[in-house]
Amino acid sequence: GASLHARSRNYVSESEVYKLESVPLDFGDYHPLKPITVTESKTKKMSRKGSTSSTSSSSSSSMMDPLSSVLDGTDPLSLFAAAADPVTTTSTMDSTRKKRDKDDSSAVGSDFEPWSSKRSEILARYTTTEKLSIVSGRKAATPGSAVSEKVRTRLEELDDLEEGSQKELLNLTQQDYMNRIEELNQSLKDAWSSDQKVKALKIVIQCSKLLSDTTVIQFYPSKFVLITDILDTFGKLVYERILSMCMDNRASLPDNFSPESVNDTAKETCLNWFFKIASIRELIPRLYVEAAILKCNKFLSKMGISECLPRLTSMIRGIGDPLVAVYARAYLCRVGMEVAPQLKESLNKNFFDFLLTFKQIHGDTVQNQLVAQCVEIPLYLTLYSPAIDWILQCIAYRAPEVLLTEMMERCKKLGNNALLLNSVMSAFRAEFIAARSMDFIGMIKECDESGFPKHLLFRSLGLNLALADPPENDRLQILNEAWKVITKLKNPQDYINCAEVWVEYTCRHFTKREVNTVLADVIKHMTPDRAFEDAYPQLQSIIQKVITYIHDFSLLFSVEKFLPFLDMFQKECVRVEVCKCIMEAFIKHQQESTKDPVILNALLHICKTMHDSVNALTLEDEKRMLAALINGFIKMVSFGRDFEQQLSFYVEARSMFCNLEPVLVQLIHSVNQLAMETRKVMKGNHSRKTAAFVRACVAFCFITIPSLSSIFARLNLYLHSGQVALANQCLSQADAFFKAAVSLVPEVPKMINIDGKMRPSDSFLLEFLCNFFSTLLVVPDHPEQGVLFLVRGLLNVIQDYTWEDNSDDKIRIYTNVLHLLSAMTQETYIYHVDKVDSNDTLYGGDSKFLAEINKLCETVIAQILDHLKTLGKEETLKRQSQLALYFFNTILAHGDLRNNKLNQLSVNLWNLAQKHGFADTKTMVKTLEYIKRRSKQPEMSHFTDLALRLPLQSRT
Repeated sequence: GASLHARSRNYVSESEVYKLESVPLDFGDYHPLKPITVTESKTKKMSRKGSTSSTSSSSSSSMMDPLSSVLDGTDPLSLFAAAADPVTTTSTMDSTRKKRDKDDSSAVGSDFEPWSSKRSEILARYTTTEKLSIVSGRKAATPGSAVSEKVRTRLEELDDLEEGSQKELLNLTQQDYMNRIEELNQSLKDAWSSDQKVKALKIVIQCSKLLSDTTVIQFYPSKFVLITDILDTFGKLVYERILSMCMDNRASLPDNFSPESVNDTAKETCLNWFFKIASIRELIPRLYVEAAILKCNKFLSKMGISECLPRLTSMIRGIGDPLVAVYARAYLCRVGMEVAPQLKESLNKNFFDFLLTFKQIHGDTVQNQLVAQCVEIPLYLTLYSPAIDWILQCIAYRAPEVLLTEMMERCKKLGNNALLLNSVMSAFRAEFIAARSMDFIGMIKECDESGFPKHLLFRSLGLNLALADPPENDRLQILNEAWKVITKLKNPQDYINCAEVWVEYTCRHFTKREVNTVLADVIKHMTPDRAFEDAYPQLQSIIQKVITYIHDFSLLFSVEKFLPFLDMFQKECVRVEVCKCIMEAFIKHQQESTKDPVILNALLHICKTMHDSVNALTLEDEKRMLAALINGFIKMVSFGRDFEQQLSFYVEARSMFCNLEPVLVQLIHSVNQLAMETRKVMKGNHSRKTAAFVRACVAFCFITIPSLSSIFARLNLYLHSGQVALANQCLSQADAFFKAAVSLVPEVPKMINIDGKMRPSDSFLLEFLCNFFSTLLVVPDHPEQGVLFLVRGLLNVIQDYTWEDNSDDKIRIYTNVLHLLSAMTQETYIYHVDKVDSNDTLYGGDSKFLAEINKLCETVIAQILDHLKTLGKEETLKRQSQLALYFFNTILAHGDLRNNKLNQLSVNLWNLAQKHGFADTKTMVKTLEYIKRRSKQPEMSHFTDLALRLPLQSRT
């Protein structure tokens, strides 16, 4: 058979000829990594709490965003924001609102916390397990059916609510109740869209009546949230309906339209709604429904809203129950802020009215109601918080300092009413509160013990101090005063809710000593009766705060109580979450590598906790994440020049993290790196001691690789570690790695799992083998084994491997083997490993050695040609053409075409490639041009003849 008579190569002169020519380059000012200077675009500054957002000008050395240069420094998002944020001076607010916003919250700036953000908190906090009832207007239904289909009360049967027979829905759980209200909301929209406006109004009246019912009093704030949702929907529907009547076949009204531009039909309809509402008999529904459509006054007169608000405010005085009244005031403030935020006077009047009625809370009526419902005064008072907080937030919004001080004085006059005090702290600016912290502490101390819970007052103060700093000189005293009260709290839930807030203040202003004291106090309170089991979220938040403020990990782990604090997380999933947070913080903030025993012991403990949580049910994603965190830690550990200590750390880590494959892979890479570091330090000349150490590294890898489950991880690491062994002159160890890799190839399955999907493995195997061949070129033969024993072994394995029927991979691999064999016949190899003699030196071009290589070549070529023959069938002709050209190119690059046999073979392959019209003509033309170009080079004249023997077939 034909043999590949390899042409002899002079690699040095070849690389000279083919080197790219170098062009002198004048960089001038340009350098691709130099920061780009971005000039500031003058966008309006936002008035957000504590932050001004605007594109910054930066010509500093910090990396600038390369994309901003394209935008001439104007960042499109800042421009949007500047356009979207209204000019925030209150008096001109209405006229400057340029765009109608769906939820109209843009009338006030983005620094005003909208109602929508408070809803879920209230719903979550004010809950009940007691049964609730809804009065719904229904013709008397058959007994029994009412409850079973309680959620299906049909709209069709809604009778006139004022007179019609009413059916109560009793015994609803809180969830049923919420579903029922949600249904009413839906019925309202349905009735509206099917043009049953009266029915819609009835639903709204029915719902607002529910607000006068305080039978399950602790649920009242949530009920208020649910029902006012319906009122808001109604208000929006009415407003949009009237607005659409103003269209008059032209564009819609501008946002700041005047009543003059509203046509008569629209005005008529609008008045009609107000008259309908005015004739509702009961005060509460009349008040709420009119408030809901307050905005519609804009259609009637310029002053409509400002005349209406005071009247509605006064109407509230007619509500007897102080709780019902305060929520009605809150609703009025809510629509007021939305529609006319500039009418602050009526807001203030609303609040002062409330203060006047405040003593009612302690009157007999309320007391009797509470006794009947078995509700304690402190709990009852907390029901007021959402409403008062909201009213005060509306008043305090962009209010001058004077007003806030005046409010504080009023509270003092009321005998330091704790409920008000709490709302003031919740609603006013954090800076205002923080600056007067000592005053507030004084007021809190004077509050009546039996009323509003004192720990809630300290919690509110703490929340402010987490956002703004108190005066320097007061800081320690504030902490002592607060902690004195907090530490005395008996109820663990009350205690932890407070402590959690004050931890932030402590971390922000004090040292590790105070932080330690606070953590110790939390442990002391939360350990008895395993109270910590009900407080995981708060305890997690405490850890989060501590690691947010302390980035020096040797300091953090020397906080004596930090690790004992972690021991309270006994529920595994929570414990792992906390460990993940700590590791993420470590990887993010730890700048340089460390060998600090305090850090290592703590983090090994934390990583071990994460590792041990892995079981058969753990998701792959979770495993990957845990492994990434543990690897991040392993990479940060360095014992400097103490390589032996470093290796024993890796050995310990291997025993601790044996269930996470990515961690084992990382350890193998780290140990290989350690061996290469050693070689670098010794400049490649190992002493007896370092040679032994390097062998220890190699042994670590050799015994760790078999425990990996991924077959390609094993193959690649065998190869990689073999290369490291070779570089460190551990020849027999390198042989062991390569043999292991050879014997592993037959086990490669047809399909492998890649990121959860099954994929064919052949392309991975092909890639691996090509890598392997490149290494085998420099591996010297073993004196006791035959010539090229590793190459032969690998060829046998490839020969026996069962390839897919429709795959030509085997032949592509054989073709690559020819590249290797031709490189092996050269007098001097193209590359070497420093201080390792390869076969070119060992055999010195011995003719027996070359004959062996030739024999191998013949075998391989015979295999390739056999395979090409089998591809002669109709359906495989295209593959035959591609492979023939692939093989032709190999002979062209590596063979000596002065050999007649080889020359003839190449011509046959060329013809085979285009025989059936599957060849890519463009490629063939380019190949031929290349051969003609080569023929002009010295010693290549025989290519001229070759070119004449290679015809180009026109495709017909």
